[in-house]
Formats: sequence, structure tokens, C-alpha cells
Amino acid sequence: MKARLPKGPQVRRADMPDPGGSPSSGRAKMPEQSNDYRVVVFGAGGVGKSSLVLRFVKGTFRESYIPTIEDTYRQVITCNKNICTLQITDTTGSHQFPAMQRLSISKGHAFILVYSVSSRQSLEELRPIWEVIREIKGTEEEFPIMLVGNKCDESDAREVQSAMGENQAKAWKCNFMETSAKTNHNVKELFQELLNMEKNRNMSLQLDGKKNKSQKGTRKIKEKCLLM
Repeated sequence: MKARLPKGPQVRRADMPDPGGSPSSGRAKMPEQSNDYRVVVFGAGGVGKSSLVLRFVKGTFRESYIPTIEDTYRQVITCNKNICTLQITDTTGSHQFPAMQRLSISKGHAFILVYSVSSRQSLEELRPIWEVIREIKGTEEEFPIMLVGNKCDESDAREVQSAMGENQAKAWKCNFMETSAKTNHNVKELFQELLNMEKNRNMSLQLDGKKNKSQKGTRKIKEKCLLM
């Protein structure tokens, strides 16, 4: 007569496959798909972060201001003729969610720091965010950061001159651009330039394999990704 196994919870060795298909608690999670490129957008409330993202992804602009906690948008791009996903996280302008902020930074590949040219305070509020990015990502690792002065169409209300934004970008060792989500000025160029800054991936921009006649004789610029 066979001996009966004692009742109670059964112990499964860590190297045994999980019958439910989920990873064991002691095993590291599978890495995320490498074809996801995650861009995180930071900035104070009301500077136009959501407007920039929506203008880029959907081609729309809304006049009213609706506070954001966190939204994620996806856009298809091509890298070396392969389909990739550009994942854009639009973060809250509030400082009430530091844990969420740090998680977004740890997962991000590139960052956009947005201020309004009509608010010098909004530029100053980016400093602690930049410091947290440097703390989490490290100073030796090269990762793309764009400092963006949005609402450049509001010339009469400007408090931050272009030179001031450029100088701040140099101090933070990042690139600089002014945009207007309202007029669609430099919106696509912003995301294109951010992708061009990526140095850890071998990516190239394909312009349908053809060169326009108007482009002949112009300086060739190496670009890395094609926004579709």
C-alpha cells in the first residue's frame, strides 16, 4: 500500500516552471520589449505638456486647461525599417506624486522638460525634476533630455527670453527648443530631435528612399527615427 503524502502547502523549487505560467516570486521579471522607446514629459501645471503631446499624437489642440495626473500615448515609428513603439508619458504638473514621478524616470529612455516662455517660475520649477533625473539615471549615462520653452506664440507675455532658455540648457547639458502647441510650431521637430539624440541604439531615418530635388545641395543631417 502506497504511503499517502502529508496534506498542506506544497513547496515548488525555484527552478521548476510555474504551472500557472506566472514567474515565481523569487525570479526577476522578464525584461520589457526592446522595441518600446519611452519618453517622459515633465513640467509645471499649465505649461502645455498635454497640448504638446496631443498635438503631436492626434494633431489636435484644446484651448481649455484640464489638469493631468498621468496619461500614456503611443505612436508608431520606424527604426532600421522595423516597426517600433514610441511611448509618451504625460505626467502631472503637481508635486503630490513623487513616487509616481520617480517610477516614470526609472523606466524612461528620454525626457522632455517643458516650461512656458510666459512664466519664469515654470522654468525654475524644472530644476528639482532635472536633479531627480540625474540622481536616478546617473551622471555617467548619456540619455536624451530636451528643455522646451512652450507657448512661444505668446510674445507679448514673454518672461523667458530664448537666450535664457539656451543658457539653462547648456548648464544642464541638454538640448533646447522653443515650441507652440497652439500653432504647431516645432512640435514634430521636437520629438524628431529627441530621437536623434539617442546614442545607445543604431537607428536611422528613412525618407521613403528618395531625396527631393529641393534638398540637393543642402547639408545632410543624420537623423535616427522616422515618425509616422
